Amino acid sequence: MTIPCEGHGAPFGRLAPGTRLVIVRHGEAVSNAEDLVAGHLGCTGLTERGRQQVGALAERLARTGELAGATALYSSVLRRARETAEILLPYLGEVAYKARCELCERHPGEADGLSWVECDKRYGRRLPGDDPERPLSPGGETWLEFLDRAERALYTVARAHPGELVVISGHGGVVDASLIRFLGLPEHGGMSRFFPDNSSLTEWAYTGARWWLVRYNDAAHLDPRPPDEPTGLRIAPPEWVRLEKPPLTALLGARRQESQQA
Repeated sequence: MTIPCEGHGAPFGRLAPGTRLVIVRHGEAVSNAEDLVAGHLGCTGLTERGRQQVGALAERLARTGELAGATALYSSVLRRARETAEILLPYLGEVAYKARCELCERHPGEADGLSWVECDKRYGRRLPGDDPERPLSPGGETWLEFLDRAERALYTVARAHPGELVVISGHGGVVDASLIRFLGLPEHGGMSRFFPDNSSLTEWAYTGARWWLVRYNDAAHLDPRPPDEPTGLRIAPPEWVRLEKPPLTALLGARRQESQQA
């Protein structure tokens, strides 16, 4: 039996209770290490540390069996997500694997392949949720377009596997989109800061009425830290994650004022 989704998910059809989505953020990418904008052109895959991160997750899955029974593995078509999926695939049993562009990170447009420093110089810094109707650069997606696409992709996967466990090798932005849309966060998530660890697990289960966040940013496999690696396999959040945001009341007040002046 299927039950209509409540809240924001209703336009995307019906879901079966018990459907589970586990989103794995890819391992550290070359673009992460070199601070590059990485869409279809700029993505060159994982670093050695990224492969170690995903390998640690694979060993964990083999030991715990926590994703036993998964029926499908999806990834985006970006190389960093595909390489992550390829490492995990032997540890997930007999699952079907598909790569879908709909699960990609936000499409950057002309900035693809630039350093983030150069991107900021040319097009101005816009963090997730800032000015959500403007693209990152010409030809790219707006934040709202990305959220719509990612949400639709997650629902498409969920509807294709009613009552099943599905693993998605994806991106931090897709994890963010799931939190923003499934939980109905205000301001398109602009008042929040998320930074899931590379190779972390974020799990959702559909209860029959709404999405239940089972776990977020589960990266226990990145610790304990080897003695010869004092910083371990975890990567410190980038500077932009720590940037302050104005209080929500101040932001809404400023927008009301702009509306009245228009």
